[in-house]
Amino acid sequence: MISELQPNGKSKNILLFSTDIALPAEQILEYYQARFQIEFIFRDRKQFTGLSDCQCRGIQRLDFHFNSSLIALNLAKYEAYNRHSSPAPFVFSMASYKRLEFNRHLLYTFINKLDLDPNLILNHPNLSSVLSYGTLAA
Repeated sequence: MISELQPNGKSKNILLFSTDIALPAEQILEYYQARFQIEFIFRDRKQFTGLSDCQCRGIQRLDFHFNSSLIALNLAKYEAYNRHSSPAPFVFSMASYKRLEFNRHLLYTFINKLDLDPNLILNHPNLSSVLSYGTLAA
């Protein structure tokens, strides 16, 4: 059992189980964290980068599709990491990244279609709050 203190002052207990009774608790925790990171990668690949949308049957084509899906996720994470400038730890959500890029595209569409001054809008102090509208709080 692992206990951690939450920001609101309450204690949160986590129960992790293993069939290896000689394994230290820290190692079990590392294994669970790695496992959930892998599950998040597959979830994001299935939901946002089209992992389960392939209709081809050939091994080479399936391999290309699976690799393309993973590359798309990695490139999105890389770009989000490079844009991260906050002192807070980097947290990535493909859902938020997708929403952010959609908002950015929509804003540029409005600027172009309505003949707005891009300098006035892109230099506005509230631009980041407009772009992050609808993203998940980390």
